[in-house]
Amino acid sequence: MLFRLLFLPTLVLFLSACSQVQIEQHSDLQPAMQLEAFFDGQLTAHGVVKNRSGKIIRTFSADIAASWDTGIGTLDEDFVFDDGEVQKRIWTLTPQSDGSYTGSAGDVVGDGQLEVAGNSVFLDYVLRIPYRDGTIDVRVDDRMYLVTDDILLNESRMLKFGVQVGSLLLVIIRQPAGATEGLTP
Repeated sequence: MLFRLLFLPTLVLFLSACSQVQIEQHSDLQPAMQLEAFFDGQLTAHGVVKNRSGKIIRTFSADIAASWDTGIGTLDEDFVFDDGEVQKRIWTLTPQSDGSYTGSAGDVVGDGQLEVAGNSVFLDYVLRIPYRDGTIDVRVDDRMYLVTDDILLNESRMLKFGVQVGSLLLVIIRQPAGATEGLTP
């Protein structure tokens, strides 16, 4: 009886691990993502935050000032949520010898791992977020897809103990050269 109780969950876990999409599966998709080219200059982002059941609980817009200095990228992000909350996150992107990148930010625990292939960027990291009177750490699985040279779609799953607790869906738009900050409403 104990074997049966353990066999089914183990089988489900094994099969779900085998079915996950890997970044390499996107290597032939176009337009090809070049982080240094897309994340350079002014960008805007617009999106929704969903709870674990998929209900939209917040919307947001963000201005992003992106630049590269001696190979290191900086994404300076200013978020404004529909309830008036303002958040700032500054990412530092560091290229690695294998073609991947590490990403760090003030509310990210440790370094996030970025992989690029074809039109896609996968970013895996742990985000420390405010919760009740403290904070909690959630794993974020970001999947970004370049649809045109100036438009990137991003879907994020937030997980706690391997269970999805929320998600984000957003679009990031590169602004024309010479655009200034304050593009979001």
